[in-house]
Amino acid sequence: MKFPKKVTDYICNWLEQYLNDSQMKGFVVGISGGIDSAVTSTLCAKTGYPVLCLEMPILQEAGQISRAQEHVKWLKLQYPNVDSLQVQLDSVFQAFTQVIPEAANEKNQFLSLANTRARFRMSTLYYFAALHGYLVAGTGNKVEDFGVGFYTKYGDGGVDISPIADLLKTEVFTLAKYLDIIPAIQNAAPTDGLWGDNRTDEEQLGATYPELEWAMNVFDNQDSHHFTTRQKEVFELYSKLHHQNLHKMIPIPVCKIPRDFK
Repeated sequence: MKFPKKVTDYICNWLEQYLNDSQMKGFVVGISGGIDSAVTSTLCAKTGYPVLCLEMPILQEAGQISRAQEHVKWLKLQYPNVDSLQVQLDSVFQAFTQVIPEAANEKNQFLSLANTRARFRMSTLYYFAALHGYLVAGTGNKVEDFGVGFYTKYGDGGVDISPIADLLKTEVFTLAKYLDIIPAIQNAAPTDGLWGDNRTDEEQLGATYPELEWAMNVFDNQDSHHFTTRQKEVFELYSKLHHQNLHKMIPIPVCKIPRDFK
């Protein structure tokens, strides 16, 4: 990224314009302790409009909670328009796990429950958004939202606006440095925080973000390459994830009934 200040100003102006056009009053952002939510919440705060930062831990790893709290503290010291709230969702999630039947496939159930965490958080964000007349600002980046589909449908993918969804993950890190996001977040390995442990995105995806960004560029531009062994592995992984999660990235299919049937 050549011009982080220009990108910052552009996104902030876009946020202000969209908010004014929507006639809403402010923004609500879910704070995870990760780089994407830190950058998004800071950009929203820089508009000067009200921002509610929500921490929504669900059996969360302690380091993620402490980073989220440290970021919120830093943000509130700089921007008087920022408010925060922590909503503990442990009991909600645990109550849900007690009423669902045991699944035959334990691995599938584990994944389904991870996605359920994200959907509980989405519902919480929209509760407070409706309460205050705010927009839910999404925290997804370009490679996650439009590359490998690394998010939960109607979970962290359920938002009103996506301020950083045209930025690659490496560009988000560049913007974080420019915005002076706290070192604990800048230096932390990216994680989605849906598993109750500290497993990283790289461990889940099987590739680093720079590798996935390279594959996304090759895939989108249909470049011909003489791949190294690792490049071939990453490109095949990217292609598999992209096609597997394409249903998240396209509009909901609508069955169009022929006019003469009506």
